[in-house]
Amino acid sequence: ARWAAWALLLAGVASADVLLEGEPAGFRMVGRIAVGFLGMKAIVSVETRLDKGILLPAGRWFGFALGWPGMRPALFARRDPETRAGAWRLAHMGAVRLAIGFASIAAASVVWRSSGNRLLATVPLLVGLSLCLHFGLANLLAAAWRAVGFPAEPLFKAPLLATSLGEFWSRRWNLAYSEMTAIGVYRPLSAVAGKRVATVVAFFFSGALHELAISLPVRAGYGLPTLYFVLHGVLVLHERARPIGGRAGRLWCIAWLVLPMPILFHPWFLEGVVWPIVGIH
Repeated sequence: ARWAAWALLLAGVASADVLLEGEPAGFRMVGRIAVGFLGMKAIVSVETRLDKGILLPAGRWFGFALGWPGMRPALFARRDPETRAGAWRLAHMGAVRLAIGFASIAAASVVWRSSGNRLLATVPLLVGLSLCLHFGLANLLAAAWRAVGFPAEPLFKAPLLATSLGEFWSRRWNLAYSEMTAIGVYRPLSAVAGKRVATVVAFFFSGALHELAISLPVRAGYGLPTLYFVLHGVLVLHERARPIGGRAGRLWCIAWLVLPMPILFHPWFLEGVVWPIVGIH
């Protein structure tokens, strides 16, 4: 079952690469993300079945696969009416962040038209896109699932409060990704090769997935996103040996996230996918 699930992921990504040839870079990015996303849904479903014996009915599995960005099938194993109490709070939080995100994107357009400075416009543009997708739409989806009795939680939990990179990646930023790598890569591998090897491989795997979403659509910048995540994997191992924490840990975390960010969002990706959103050339 594991081999079949991984083969499905690879076949899907390869097929998307052929079918989307000739399309604009943004369309190629969205298509590859969607196919890779569904492939990982199959992988975590297999691992959850093998590890916890949870097998979702067909209707719930399709809801998990197509209607929720998280990677824990167990979330849909049973309904819990008490979760409905938190739906309104999440919906309000998501709507507010979505509005702020759109305003930030509009501000990026204004900055570009008035100054012609790509750097000054890129910062509010990236912030706005993150607010719309990560903190807006994701929270609205969580609210919708909680409203029907499934205990969905925000996938981005106050990331600026992280005092280490390990905390940032595992408990605060994009829990769908951390769930995916933990279930599909880290846990199976750590039982065989140990936690240190599993940590580095999990970050390398995250880098490879970001290559599919960032470098491959624009046909440039190969290896840079992987370098970013492998660097962070090594830094997480360093943190385990020499914990920091507190304010110093927060500054350490923010510095290592922001300073090498041009490696992750390299110029070719910005030029091919991000800047066209507001007409930056």
